[in-house]
Amino acid sequence: MGNSELVIGFLEDDPEQSGLILHWLEKAGYRTRLFQSAAEFRRRLGSEAIDLLLLDWMLPDASGLDVIDWIRSSANSRLPVIFLTARASDTDMVRGLNAGGDDYVVKPAKQQELIARVAAVLRRIGIEGADSGQYDMPPYRVDTRRRRISYDGKEVELTPREFDLASFLFRRSGRIVSRDALLENVWNMNASVSTRTVDTHVSRLRKKLDLNGEYGWRLAAVYQHGYRLEQT
Repeated sequence: MGNSELVIGFLEDDPEQSGLILHWLEKAGYRTRLFQSAAEFRRRLGSEAIDLLLLDWMLPDASGLDVIDWIRSSANSRLPVIFLTARASDTDMVRGLNAGGDDYVVKPAKQQELIARVAAVLRRIGIEGADSGQYDMPPYRVDTRRRRISYDGKEVELTPREFDLASFLFRRSGRIVSRDALLENVWNMNASVSTRTVDTHVSRLRKKLDLNGEYGWRLAAVYQHGYRLEQT
């Protein structure tokens, strides 16, 4: 998976700060989403899939600790979070990490260091920033160059759309992905596509890849939320 397929969210209310950081991320090949308040973030997260969140501590309607506490108790509890804040004390850093932060970067951030930290956190959770051509979710192997998925010694024939859907879900295993997020990222929000089409493709993919728990993975529907590919 190349960087261009990964979406980094930034929760920050300072336009100058957010503009600079988003420019760095986009220059590194990531797609970005900006959230300017905790309320906006909560409202949009249900329909927008992001792979990592950069989080300011001081927000107009909440603190970064409030936001990460909400994330860790929500359907998106496994979303990786990096604090990006001017609060530089050791006490604050410990509080942020103990609250569930995956890393902590003090402003003013340095471009190369921030991009390296983002890539490092993504690697730790199994999302590679570099396009290595293939990745393993045992017993499944996803070959992004040949656009093939194999398991149990056999290669499964998938349509292009099925492969895109499977790759998207495997990269976000353990996290709930809404139908709206699938429409946006797999179907590019094609107006002619209905959520029923998404459900049909998911059902077909579950059968083709035996994602019923037999091989250690289950593609489950989450009522009123979407789908989650989870280890059994």
